Amino acid sequence: MTLAPKPDAILFESVDPVPFPAAWDAQRRLQQRLLQDPAGPEALLLLEHEPCYTLGRGAGTAHLRFDPADPPLPLHRIDRGGEVTHHLPGQLVLYPVLNLQRHGGDLHLYLRLLEQVVIDLLGTFGLEGERIEGLTGVWLEGRKLAAIGVGARRWISQHGLALNVDCDLQGFEAIVPCGIVDRPVGRLADWRPDLTAADLRQPLLACFAGRFQMRLRHPMPQETLAGW
Repeated sequence: MTLAPKPDAILFESVDPVPFPAAWDAQRRLQQRLLQDPAGPEALLLLEHEPCYTLGRGAGTAHLRFDPADPPLPLHRIDRGGEVTHHLPGQLVLYPVLNLQRHGGDLHLYLRLLEQVVIDLLGTFGLEGERIEGLTGVWLEGRKLAAIGVGARRWISQHGLALNVDCDLQGFEAIVPCGIVDRPVGRLADWRPDLTAADLRQPLLACFAGRFQMRLRHPMPQETLAGW
C-alpha cells in the first residue's frame, strides 16, 4: 500500500523581531490567497515580535493595568479570540494560515491540536505539558507557557500560538494575561535555562508538521511576503 504524500505548507520565517502590524498584514494577505483559492497551499509564519500587547476581538480593557490611551507598549485590538496577551522577543510565535476544512473542520479541534503541538514539544525535553479544563493554552506545573488565540474566516485561519521560551516576563505584570487572574505565567527557561528561543524553532516546526501531517517548504520567488 502506497501512502499519500503529505501536503506542503509554505514556511515564512523571520529571525529578526517583527512588528505586530507587519505580521498581521502578512497573515491577512495569506488568508486572502486561500479564500480566493481554497485548494491552494497553506502557510505558516514563525517569528518573534517586537514588544507589544494585543486584545482579542471581544476583549474589554478591564484586564489592563494601564491606561489604554497611554500604553507602555504598542496596544493592538485584533480579530482573534481571547483576552489580552503580551508579545516580545524570546517568545516564539506560530501563525498557521490553514484551510481548516482539511484539518477536521472543527475550531475546537483545531485549538486542541495547537495545544498538542506544544505538549509534544515539551515532551521531547522530558517535560509534561498540561491542559486545564475550560481554558485554552498549555501549562507546566501550574504556570502558563503557551497562549493560544485564533481567528478564521470561511474556515481559513489566522493567529495561533505564542510560547514563552526565554523572554522577560516583567511585561506580563501590566496585564491580567488571557484574563486569568489565578494562573501565573511561566517560561520554558525556568525549567531548562540552557534552551533559547532560537534552539526551539526547529523542534517546534517539527512538532507542528508532525501533528498536522504536512511538509514545510521554503517559499518560491513568487510567494515571498514583502514588508515584514
